[in-house]
Amino acid sequence: MDERDVRLLKAISDLGTGSPERLHEETDIPVSTIHYRLNNLREDGVIENDLYDLDHEALGLGVTVIVEVLADYEGPYEEFADELLAVEGVTEAFFTMGETDFVVLARLSSSDTVERLISDFEAIPQVERTNSTFTIATLRDEPRAPATYDLDTLIEELVD
Repeated sequence: MDERDVRLLKAISDLGTGSPERLHEETDIPVSTIHYRLNNLREDGVIENDLYDLDHEALGLGVTVIVEVLADYEGPYEEFADELLAVEGVTEAFFTMGETDFVVLARLSSSDTVERLISDFEAIPQVERTNSTFTIATLRDEPRAPATYDLDTLIEELVD
């Protein structure tokens, strides 16, 4: 990855679009070069998709719950994690070190659905205990990590 790739990825993150015309306006990189580089970044797996981001609040899934899951399971953690990921509303899950085995983030329609979420987790035999935290307000929900960095920092840390 070179500096132009990093500049493109930063612009995509800041603008929320992969439109070559908008990226050209932001970076001054020629549109034909942008097309070429975007294709290469897709082939390399850096760009995963062209999906639109959703506003969970506007969609009606504005209740965010963070759940710590303590479990006693055998075998690879991925197999157990599949059961956690099958619970409706789970949008993110992390395998962690320390006292907590997994941290799960769920987007729900109302506080009434939290009971269903926790019941679904506790119905999994290997789950020993859960600890849930309601979020009061979302301070940042940025799906594109480069948007949280200064361009110079990204270039310094990511350019080969």
